[in-house]
Amino acid sequence: MPTTMLHVPTADGRADAFVAFPDRGERHPGVLMYPDGFGIRPVVREMARELAGHGYYVLVPNPFYRHGPAPVIELPEYIGEEDRPAVLARLMPLIEEHTAERALRDADAYLGFLTTRPEVAAGPVAVTGYCIGGLLATRTAAAHPGRVAAVAAFHAPVGADGPDSLAAITARVHFGHAASDLTPESLGELDRALDAAGVDHTSEIYPGTVHGFTMSDTDAFDPAALERHWDRLLTLLDRTLTAG
Repeated sequence: MPTTMLHVPTADGRADAFVAFPDRGERHPGVLMYPDGFGIRPVVREMARELAGHGYYVLVPNPFYRHGPAPVIELPEYIGEEDRPAVLARLMPLIEEHTAERALRDADAYLGFLTTRPEVAAGPVAVTGYCIGGLLATRTAAAHPGRVAAVAAFHAPVGADGPDSLAAITARVHFGHAASDLTPESLGELDRALDAAGVDHTSEIYPGTVHGFTMSDTDAFDPAALERHWDRLLTLLDRTLTAG
């Protein structure tokens, strides 16, 4: 399977990005994948390869490229609970500087780059993301209703921008929440906001999970929840994009 690191021109510079796509000559539906706050690293590359193996061209940008290439900060091979506070202390200033305005400028560049690649099929694309990347995915979908056909976000603060932002989404949606992040009551409020906006969605709490459950290089990892994530994500993409 072809994989590479490349650079995406943006309004503020050049974002390094990881790309994976099937080793076949035809064009493939495009997927923009935003990583979690820890950024592009082996586990994220492996997830991109897994998704590409199902027939998609996957672009994983470094959201914090303004601070340097990925990994922007030094990361341990395994981000255990003993490492997490120090890592987050270095990451939080970067996350706080990545404003909604910056995110939307970058989203324009990522989608423009993705949809002009010779390996990517014509038509709308999908966007997915993890943790803060899930918020970036929902912002991208809300800002580009004609270009994004599907959006998925996992253990992500998808409601952080308020109901008006969610109401702008025309894509088909799946939100997979960690049980530690969202109460059933909060899930009900989110679902009512999506229903009121007419968003075609599924939104569920993955039982017994904590924030970060998809990431196998952290203590939060839950293998069963990761498989549930793949089932929901691949079903969503199959229903909205024409693979292969």
